[in-house]
Amino acid sequence: MSKWMVKMKKADFDAIAEKFGISRITARLLTNRGLTTDEEIKSYLSGDASMLHDPAELIDIDRGAKVMLDRISEGARIRVIGDYDVDGICSSYILVKGLELFGADVDYVLPDRVKDGYGLSIKLVDLAIADGRDTIITCDNGIAAYEQIRHAKDEGLTVVVTDHHEVPFEDGSDGEKEILPPADAVIDPKRKDGSCSFKEICGAVVAYKFLQMMARISGQAEDPKVKAFFDEMLIFAGIATVCDVMELRDENRIIVKESLRRISNTENAGLKALINVNGLDARNMSAFHYGFVIGPCLNATGRLDLASRALSLFLERDVNEAAKMAQDLKDMNDSRKTLTVQGVEEAVSEIEKEAAKGELPKVLVVYLPEVQESIAGIIAGRIKEKYYRPTIILTNGAEGAKGSGRSIESYDMFKALSTCKELFTKFGGHKMAAGLSLPVENIDELRTRLNNECTLSEEDFVPVLKVDMVLPFRYADMDFVKELEMLEPFGNGNEKPIFVQKDIRLLSGRILGKNKNCGKYRVCDETGTACDMMYFGDLENFNRFLEDEYGAGRVEALYAGESGQAMTIKAAFYPNINSYMGRESVQLVMSDYSKNTP
Repeated sequence: MSKWMVKMKKADFDAIAEKFGISRITARLLTNRGLTTDEEIKSYLSGDASMLHDPAELIDIDRGAKVMLDRISEGARIRVIGDYDVDGICSSYILVKGLELFGADVDYVLPDRVKDGYGLSIKLVDLAIADGRDTIITCDNGIAAYEQIRHAKDEGLTVVVTDHHEVPFEDGSDGEKEILPPADAVIDPKRKDGSCSFKEICGAVVAYKFLQMMARISGQAEDPKVKAFFDEMLIFAGIATVCDVMELRDENRIIVKESLRRISNTENAGLKALINVNGLDARNMSAFHYGFVIGPCLNATGRLDLASRALSLFLERDVNEAAKMAQDLKDMNDSRKTLTVQGVEEAVSEIEKEAAKGELPKVLVVYLPEVQESIAGIIAGRIKEKYYRPTIILTNGAEGAKGSGRSIESYDMFKALSTCKELFTKFGGHKMAAGLSLPVENIDELRTRLNNECTLSEEDFVPVLKVDMVLPFRYADMDFVKELEMLEPFGNGNEKPIFVQKDIRLLSGRILGKNKNCGKYRVCDETGTACDMMYFGDLENFNRFLEDEYGAGRVEALYAGESGQAMTIKAAFYPNINSYMGRESVQLVMSDYSKNTP
């Protein structure tokens, strides 16, 4: 259970509702999301691709675009070097297709997660030289590759960096000083000397904007073929934005919204095949499908094989071949799911052993030498969710320990790791996530230092559920639920609205699902309005909570459907539409629960 915090932002809800033709409740939801001006609300409700920020806001982007156009005109042999996650795959695809559009001789390499590690390496630079490539452009990496890029420049290569990760820094007498790699151009929205209106974009969006600048400088921005290209690539920028867990605010939300609107018209055979093999309807996709269906299939290639397989899928034109490749990706992801469950169980076992000796550490650093290093990040995320503590999962890499970290809102993981960077052979990331490599013998010291320097309090380890407002059930009718669709896409930074109501009576219940992990209840509130409520969380814990409050006998009666044994709780929920055999009805989805206190 979380700590609930009801948002209490004030505004003239009636005036907002009248001006934009929405309900007073929706007007309050917009205010809760920090939207106060007419321009902000209009952009949120009806923003489109024309409202994206000017690429010219990115420092060095004009220089980089000119360098690339010059190299293309000189017949340069260009290599795109991306990363092995969804953002790296999508940004590489965008760049490869875009550079081809401008007439480039271009190929690509995505690093092998195990053999090459993250991002640009000396090995990949030397491979480019051996293959006769004289120009490198990075995407979703490169900002931390100082030595690697210096090596490339010493060898006479042209290098352009496009990235979105935090810029490395060193402490000096005048404060923090950024360390930029010695490339011909370094395009990264996180650069302090830049003037981005919105810095929290993913690598694929940086690549997209880079190509927009190339089109502008070359005078091709209005060419119908070029415009059609950018329409299509916005789909992939949206997929990457969701899968890289960027906040769905500002232009990110517009990008994802436009991506979802356009995906049913995609011409990409590989993407169509991936949608089909997962049984999705391209006309009714959401950010959830990007993050939890499409994205994991793409990520699985980089985790269990080579990410280039996913990029090859997007580049494949033959429909039949694309279908085979998409099925391989889905099968690979199914295998990854099994390995993840096993890894999480092993991590929990190790953590509980330590917890039995005393207090749970503030920062969890778990070494699992037998776990495949490619799924360390997923395991870290699951453990972070279970214990709500910053978590680093380390496995055995080719040259020592290697792993990933996932953080909580009140802990800046990148800054924390930066204070002990001498322990690492390599590390990078941002506030909420990081990747790192270090000698096995340094793990204990890392664990000790992170915990000794951690200033988090016990209160920080209780997740906060931000609740929008109290909502009696009678207001959650079909018209209101359909109006909530205006607030989509939902995701990080634009979560589904959460409502709360007390005095909710559980009238009857059923346990559903192949694994008996879903509860469906008939409930009513203090107004007497009855409806169905679903719970997809930890059902075992929920039933234990009810037993502690009301006794096992009444819980048994609940699931037996016996009347007169109703229990009362307070619940946080989101209303949605349940479609069954052509009929639609409103149901509530419970996200959290608590004792029915005033």
